[in-house]
Amino acid sequence: MKSSWSGSPRGVPVLFALIFSQTHPGNLEAALKPSPGRSHNYAEVLQKSMFFYEAQRAGYLPEDHRISWRGDSAIWDGADVGLDLTGGWFDAGDHVKFNFPMAFTATALAWGYLESPTAYQQSGQERYLLDNLRWVTDYLLKCHTAPNELYAQVGNGDEDHCYWVPAEVIHIRSARPAYKIDAAHPGTELAAETAAALASASLVFKASDPAYSRTLLEHAVSLYSFADTYRGEYSKVVPVGAFYKSWSGYQDELVWGAIWLYLATQDLRYLDKAVAEYELLSNEQQTSVKSYGWTLCWDDKSYGAYVLLAKITGQEKYKQDAERHLEQWFVSSASDGKGPQFTPAGFPILSPWGNFRYAANSAFLLQVYSDITEDPLKRDRYRARAREIIDYLLGDNPQKTSYVIGYGKRYPMYPHHRTAHGPYDRNEDAPVETRHVLYGALVGGHKIADDLDWTDSRHDYYWNEVATDYNALFTGAVARLTRDHGGTALPGFPPEEIPSDEFFAESKLNASGKNFTEPAIWIHNHSAWPAHPSDQLSLRYFIDISEGVRRGFAASAYTVRLNYGPGLTVSQLLPWDERRNLYYVEVSFFGQWIYPGGQSECRREAQFRILAPEKAAWDPTNDWSYAGLSSTLTRNERIAVYDAGQRVFGQVPPLATSW
Repeated sequence: MKSSWSGSPRGVPVLFALIFSQTHPGNLEAALKPSPGRSHNYAEVLQKSMFFYEAQRAGYLPEDHRISWRGDSAIWDGADVGLDLTGGWFDAGDHVKFNFPMAFTATALAWGYLESPTAYQQSGQERYLLDNLRWVTDYLLKCHTAPNELYAQVGNGDEDHCYWVPAEVIHIRSARPAYKIDAAHPGTELAAETAAALASASLVFKASDPAYSRTLLEHAVSLYSFADTYRGEYSKVVPVGAFYKSWSGYQDELVWGAIWLYLATQDLRYLDKAVAEYELLSNEQQTSVKSYGWTLCWDDKSYGAYVLLAKITGQEKYKQDAERHLEQWFVSSASDGKGPQFTPAGFPILSPWGNFRYAANSAFLLQVYSDITEDPLKRDRYRARAREIIDYLLGDNPQKTSYVIGYGKRYPMYPHHRTAHGPYDRNEDAPVETRHVLYGALVGGHKIADDLDWTDSRHDYYWNEVATDYNALFTGAVARLTRDHGGTALPGFPPEEIPSDEFFAESKLNASGKNFTEPAIWIHNHSAWPAHPSDQLSLRYFIDISEGVRRGFAASAYTVRLNYGPGLTVSQLLPWDERRNLYYVEVSFFGQWIYPGGQSECRREAQFRILAPEKAAWDPTNDWSYAGLSSTLTRNERIAVYDAGQRVFGQVPPLATSW
């Protein structure tokens, strides 16, 4: 068989790293210089897409992580089965770890890097690509707990979707069961796709970390054997529901996994396996022609197999299958009723859900295939169409909107993403504005073939959901455009976000008399930089007892009584500035988890009464915290809130500096 890369199939893995030099001989140094026709800063988009994957991380984050509004999350994953299954990516705007699309995303990111390594290197994004890819492959290695055992999912989609909460509190708010496949309960799609992910990643790490590369490949070989030996549909074993059922079956993953193992091992037996299994891929109804009306995605890898086998072997049958599919993405070629519909501007619409993802995936395949075809007109046509699709997503469209968050002058402000939203009471409208910029995330897009269809709505997950697989091949396509047309990553990225309204107190005057004051105080945890569950909160209410002291009463003569606050403790008067007769009452919420996870979870109430002696001439109007009290519950800046002894809200009476 003839390889379009090297003349020998065995040379493919080595030549992955040389693709750029083959297509642009003698021009490596100039790779990122802007081309005359460049209209977008592709390197900036690539940079921001790397940020998006960092924002999706689960588990214990490294000390050098770049996102101020993300913290450790899902830290008990695997505990129900006695394993450490922390890490990996949250799938989308929710918090389930669906390993099937996660593994596909890893494969796609690796493929995109292998096609355009210089784009990452010269834009300064290689370290972030390697970190992001390793984050998920480390997790996938954890999930491969025995030769014929692989954990498939952590969390239950139906339950998880009941909780509109930040990632950092999901392990408190929701049960996160772990599910696996094994020899008695097989899942061929998942095992073969995970094999593809680890095999493709082994190519990425081969030069920088040979030992890690070998470990990845060992697991990939074992997983593919598991997939092939024990065949069965994974969605019959794992409760993926309608979220990630493998509608196309597992035949495509058998081909796909074998291709990537061939590329990683150079073992011709895997290529022979891919070729043999290819014949069993689905055909168009009542024909001998391979299916061509959908596209490469987390579910169906057939279309990627067409292109890769065409590239590896150079055989016409694979080229014909690939071209028959790719031609569907041109308006002028869409005449048989298959494939996408087109908007008036010519943008392809394949599905009402996550459509932009499908268009970007096809743009990537067009780019890869443009290096295969020997027809210069077809090569240029495919590259131009791929760029046209990506540029539409970046803002060259009738809505004049970039559909990539944080890129361009106008972009989505209300993604359907819980942690980026920064909610506190399980309400998609609280707060109204999104608190964080989810840089680099590609939104779902148009539902119908109408350029004006998309609406920026947090409530609509068709339009505004984001997901790791949405960005996967989009990232590869942008990397190729960076390679071909240039661009510059932004300095000082990401910009710093300023935290606001994380902890605060509200109060009202519950009751008062000639010798007492009874406030009702609510403390709130709306933390989002990052969301921070705490069982160490307390508040301080400050008073001035000068009028009582003048009548001879000491602080010990006053009494503080808790009237309402299950599980709370309240102090007697504690000294703040005794020489000025300033004291405070401390209410401790220790041992009670208060976190941005629901209306009752994000706040607690305390009611207490401060009683002065009968003849102490009680006058609350000079009390520091009383200044914020009224009959209406209002925010009170003069009540201090503390987290583990550190003040996080409120003003305190100034201490005297000299006497």
